[in-house]
Amino acid sequence: EVHLVESGGGLVEPGGSLTLSCVASGVTFSSYGMTWVRQAPGKELEWVATIDNTGRNKVYADTVKGRFTIYRDNAKNTMYLELNNLSTEDTAMYYCQLSNNRGQGTQVTVSS
Repeated sequence: EVHLVESGGGLVEPGGSLTLSCVASGVTFSSYGMTWVRQAPGKELEWVATIDNTGRNKVYADTVKGRFTIYRDNAKNTMYLELNNLSTEDTAMYYCQLSNNRGQGTQVTVSS
């Protein structure tokens, strides 16, 4: 059974930074591409970024391109999302996703 656990969220001021982590278990992590998605209050789920199984290929939503960086460490079964220059628009629950599996999420709140 695939198990995904996100962490690293928190309260940060506009312009601040955070790094989120997603640890996977129950799966051959290095065989799968991984994705970050987010959901802001009252809004639909939004795709944020995807990384392939090797970590060499990455794609980003236009809303985060240039500010967020997705990367992974296959030796640690962990994927990361570095969030920089955060704005209030980035406030959301952030989830990692592997195929049809999603973790419980980690909350990012950007507020002064």
